[in-house]
Amino acid sequence: MRRIVECVPNFSEGRDAARVDALVDAMRAVAGVYVLDREMDSDHNRCVITLAGEPDAVAEAALRGVGKALELIDLTKHSGAHPRIGATDVVPFIPIEGVSIEDCVHLAKRVGREIWERYRIPVYFYEAAAQRAERTNLENIRKGQFEGLAQEVMTNPDRAPDVGEPRLHPTAGATVVGARKFLVAYNINLNTPDVEIAKKIAKAIRFSTGGLRFAKAMGVDLRARNLAQVSINMTDFEQTPLHRVFEMVKREAARYGVLIVGSEIVGLIPKRAIELTADFYLQLETFSPMQVLENRLAASLAGAPRAEKEGPGIFAALALPFLEAVAEATPTPGGGSVSALAGALAASLGQMVAGLSRKKKSQAAFVDQLSAAIDELRGAAAALANAIDRDAASYDAVLAAFKLPKESPAEQAKRAEAIQQATKGAAEVPMQVAEAALAVYERLAQLESISGAAMISDLRVGRLMAAAAVRGALENVAINLESLADAGYAARMKAKSAELEARLAGSPVTAG
Repeated sequence: MRRIVECVPNFSEGRDAARVDALVDAMRAVAGVYVLDREMDSDHNRCVITLAGEPDAVAEAALRGVGKALELIDLTKHSGAHPRIGATDVVPFIPIEGVSIEDCVHLAKRVGREIWERYRIPVYFYEAAAQRAERTNLENIRKGQFEGLAQEVMTNPDRAPDVGEPRLHPTAGATVVGARKFLVAYNINLNTPDVEIAKKIAKAIRFSTGGLRFAKAMGVDLRARNLAQVSINMTDFEQTPLHRVFEMVKREAARYGVLIVGSEIVGLIPKRAIELTADFYLQLETFSPMQVLENRLAASLAGAPRAEKEGPGIFAALALPFLEAVAEATPTPGGGSVSALAGALAASLGQMVAGLSRKKKSQAAFVDQLSAAIDELRGAAAALANAIDRDAASYDAVLAAFKLPKESPAEQAKRAEAIQQATKGAAEVPMQVAEAALAVYERLAQLESISGAAMISDLRVGRLMAAAAVRGALENVAINLESLADAGYAARMKAKSAELEARLAGSPVTAG
């Protein structure tokens, strides 16, 4: 029987892509370990890396990650929105297949002792591996963060680590190791920079202050994006599902006159969590997960020999659902979403080129510039990918406004105002796409002089995609402006469109 465990170490580095690459490489070097995902966030200044494989191999990979973080990360020089006490802040083990939670507790205890033996970094145990009831919750251990704990641990026996001496490592702090069920890290962004509102919403939804049973939450200031975020850890997504969290955040936000502008999953999420949310919003009657084609197919093919002629490869299989959604005879997703996808693909090509170039000796002089480009393009790709759904949602809001009642003069006035406001929203999303895609277009041009010569064609393909994204998005802006009564608003948006068009026209793709 296969034995598979997942480990999701969180490191206190989310701004230097080269350091994150080094962490990933150190862990990937262990035979039998698969790096499934990596997430970086510059505001949080934190990265989350998802590993899976045989328990012993994953344990060794996690230990090597801790060692590499000790080399690269100095907490005395670290700042970020996310609480932390260690360079390697948290190392949870999660049972996936053929492994029990008790097995993961044993693994966590072994890894915790080894962290101290190898690196002299003290360790705390949490969740199912906790040795003291008050340490089950991670937030109790992290109280005071690195700076506060470094002082208190030397005088307060209640803050002493579970493994190691009662003092933190001078630069690496302490590491929290544990065993838990699958956790969904889910962030919801608000259309306000007021982090106090996000904190109030977090207090309303988290269990420790009277909210949802399996939700932990905090408010975070996303300064780079001028937004506030409700950052949520969902410790049991089946009993407290995503849609319940989303709806409660939306309701609480409305109390402060705030809207949700997007949400994100950090790391990976089980398909079951998506199925539960789809069932809720679609209000499907007698829905069963076996009605999902992929689930039924997987069950049917379990143990069956592979056919000689296989179907679509992995990349085609990933793309097909979106292609099919666009091809459907429905208004969304439409040209705006396709433009956002084109921009995201352009940014992804730039990341690829910069990442490969950074490994070449011939480009060694440009490592810092290439690393900065990777970080910037990764953020652009994420924002543009998020805009795929945001564009569709903005047009759906227009359609919903047109369906409002119009029997009385008052209803007619309310409907007309709703249509105008929704139409402005439907213009603003593609304008944001055009601005982001143009930034990608210009960034890719800058990469040509510092990237490997063999990859110039990839950069030029990326620029063509980015240019298409800009022009496609501006087409969507223009068509929405046609029906707006606010002449001043329309004039400002047209001026901005003309400015973007001029910048694009003044920076052509170099002929090959």
